[in-house]
Amino acid sequence: MEVVINYWAVFGAAVVAMILGALWYGPVFGTQWMTMTGLTPEGMKAMKMLPGMAMGLGFITTLLMAYVLSHVIVFASAYLRMTGPMSGMSSGFWMWLGFAVPLTAGAFLWEGKPIKLWLLNAAYYLVSLPIMGAILGYFP
Repeated sequence: MEVVINYWAVFGAAVVAMILGALWYGPVFGTQWMTMTGLTPEGMKAMKMLPGMAMGLGFITTLLMAYVLSHVIVFASAYLRMTGPMSGMSSGFWMWLGFAVPLTAGAFLWEGKPIKLWLLNAAYYLVSLPIMGAILGYFP
């Protein structure tokens, strides 16, 4: 089976997820996120990685996530004979439930982070993965 990937859709989905993340962890929930992580504006300026470098690496990981999600959507569409944004949103939801939730749960299970922080992060992925899936499903 040949897997055809729309790389422009992958790029667009990653850009949209980054914009959502900038809003989510900025003006929408930024204050709560900083409080729960123990960060301060001064502490963020003193971080070892420059903000531009962190954003660049974050974009690369988001591109990887969109690329893998596009494969999942192709396989799910072939198996379920569904296409379009709803197929993509469904795939994004199942990837959230099966991977994002368990992988991020370690923050409160093993790292001692507040469960509210995990909920905030998990909710971001609950929103971003289905949106990415909708974009990838709309532009197969």
